[in-house]
Amino acid sequence: MRVALVTGAARGIGAATVNHLARDGWAVLALDACAGPDAAPYALPDVADLEAVAAPHAEVEAVVADVRDRPALDAAVARALDRWGRLDAVVACAGIVGGGRPLWETDEAELDLLWDVDAKGVWHTAAATVPALLAGPDPSGARFVAVASAAGTHGLFRMAAYNAAKHAVVGIVRGLAADLVGTGVTAVAVSPGSTDTAMLRATAALYDATTDDLAAHQLLRRALRPEEVAATLVFCCSREAAVLNGSVVSADGGFQA
Repeated sequence: MRVALVTGAARGIGAATVNHLARDGWAVLALDACAGPDAAPYALPDVADLEAVAAPHAEVEAVVADVRDRPALDAAVARALDRWGRLDAVVACAGIVGGGRPLWETDEAELDLLWDVDAKGVWHTAAATVPALLAGPDPSGARFVAVASAAGTHGLFRMAAYNAAKHAVVGIVRGLAADLVGTGVTAVAVSPGSTDTAMLRATAALYDATTDDLAAHQLLRRALRPEEVAATLVFCCSREAAVLNGSVVSADGGFQA
């Protein structure tokens, strides 16, 4: 049985990824900070949400852990190794969105939050998990997958801090892929477009717009479903995805800024 660790697992793309992996026979350690409905800058999932994702699957375990907390991530990796004895794939999906003002009017606290969760969160996740991928029984099939965004390639209106953080995710993955040369372990970034999640609704609220307004920027002319993006992430966890090493996979429905 192959084993994956997924962050941001309590809802949206993260939850869909956990479900897809579990259906495919993976064991999954599902992590989320579970900050709850009173979190800032918008409501986030709670422990009950995370447990509901894990409950249908015997080989999915829910763990409350914040990607800003490196010791918590180290403990999560130790838990996966203790239960299953290996780690084969990591999907760094945890993230939040912010914006609504031009760069020069953006509060530094918002920049710090987005940087700490969206960029440094991927860094911490990689730092905690890659040694276990390298030490596993099948490093040539081990995969690190980070969720970036169309904002990691395009400049989005009044979202400079989010753009910066997601561009950093791409840079982290490319640097990690270079560091992994010769090990068999690979790293890839996946950049979704507008996906039907709570984060998309929070993004629309920043612009006083609708989710349909945002989805209109995609050639599909609709929001993506979390399950569609999850399918791409799960493929990136496969042995066959070795050819994507160091790449940015655009799972964005033909996004055009």
